[in-house]
Amino acid sequence: MLDVGCCALNFFCMKTIKAQYRSPGGVHPEYHKDEIHAVAVEEVPVSGLLRVSMAQHLGAPAKPTVKKGDTVLKGQSIGEPTGFISAAVHAPTSGTVKAVTPCPTPGGQSAPAVDIEPDGDDRWDPEIERSAAVRDGIIAEFQENPEAKKDVLLGIIADAGIVGMGGAGFPTHVKLSPPPGKPIDTLIINGAECEPYLASDNRLMIENPEQVWAGALLIRKILGAGTLRIAIEENKPEAIAAMEKTAGDCGGDADVAIVVLKTEYPQGAEKQQIYAITGREVPSGGLPMDVGAVVDNVGTTFAVWDAIVNARPLIQRITTVTGSPVSAPKNILARVGTPYADLLAFCGGSTTDIAKAISGGPMMGLAQNSLDTPTTKTTSGLVFLAPSEVSAYGSMPCISCGRCVEGCPMNLMPCELSQMLEAEDYDAAAEYNVLDCIECGCCAFQCPAHRPLVQHMRQGKAKVMAKLRAEKQAAAAAIEE
Repeated sequence: MLDVGCCALNFFCMKTIKAQYRSPGGVHPEYHKDEIHAVAVEEVPVSGLLRVSMAQHLGAPAKPTVKKGDTVLKGQSIGEPTGFISAAVHAPTSGTVKAVTPCPTPGGQSAPAVDIEPDGDDRWDPEIERSAAVRDGIIAEFQENPEAKKDVLLGIIADAGIVGMGGAGFPTHVKLSPPPGKPIDTLIINGAECEPYLASDNRLMIENPEQVWAGALLIRKILGAGTLRIAIEENKPEAIAAMEKTAGDCGGDADVAIVVLKTEYPQGAEKQQIYAITGREVPSGGLPMDVGAVVDNVGTTFAVWDAIVNARPLIQRITTVTGSPVSAPKNILARVGTPYADLLAFCGGSTTDIAKAISGGPMMGLAQNSLDTPTTKTTSGLVFLAPSEVSAYGSMPCISCGRCVEGCPMNLMPCELSQMLEAEDYDAAAEYNVLDCIECGCCAFQCPAHRPLVQHMRQGKAKVMAKLRAEKQAAAAAIEE
């Protein structure tokens, strides 16, 4: 492994500071992290059948490049990007392609998937080993001349199929390629993990701080950012200590620091994190790069290090499997394509009936109707709830209490937007900035009338976006005429 401690990549003094600003809104759900945060990561055995989805990222699904009967090797490309916002997909083990067939995604849609029957050898593609042998030279050249070699590293990240692993799944090579007019001066590595129940990012920072740190330095150099901040909520003291120890005191005066965030949901949202750390507010309809910032999850940072140093594509991730019905809650290292049922079985199965299974955390995660759904690059957790923890209720009319407004971290008016969207008044919803909603769930969490506010926002955003696309297409057609 490349030495990325106090070397050419690491030449400055680390400091730890408190976040300077507080974002508006936010809530304090019960975190349920004590049951899982100290549980070390265990690797899950390879399943008897891996169903590898082509839609593990934001944007267009990848196109399968293999067919039934093909033999594949671990790390081999089996899906190619189909657009600018898309990502490559790779075989998580060696074996035989049994089918290329539609399968459900965690979001409930259907997408093509490659079914692989493992051969038990878990053989890497030899090309990966050959590539890894030359990476030290590539990194050394990059250190000497970052601008000349930046595109090479971005190509490595793209070829590895790396996406945002905090849940959104945005292709990382795109995020790290801002347009020339959008210079980035601040890189934030997101280790907040504010969702209740989840501890995968926490364990990654505790168990692999050197790799997270090295990946952060590589990304910082790719972006040419002078400022680097590693953001961790204050309820993760072990992770903070591990990152402090890894960074160490190597001399120098670069603008690098660990920022300790207040424990509050949704501190992990990138716009809230940018404000909490820098005081900059991303404009309505804008992106972090509009204020000179990029935010990357610690899992993504680790994956970037693994791709650049070891030539390994993104084929596995740490996932938290927890909840009161789970016999032995664990943080596990799972291959993409592993059925959710196998993750639960590895944790001893359930001790009670399961009323709900959620992919992700309970605030922004998605309820599943089947445990046949496969693990993806964005599966940060799998939370199971018992019948006593789930209640059925009906939505009532808004009582105008304003709690949703108080809780909204984006300064929106969810109560008004919800009623506009129920009335299908999408023009009014657009004027009230529905597209700024980050679907964090703070409004629904606060609502005493049990209004389905997040569902309203999600559907409304889709309708508004469809309307805007139709108007754009109509305008383009009129110009051509």
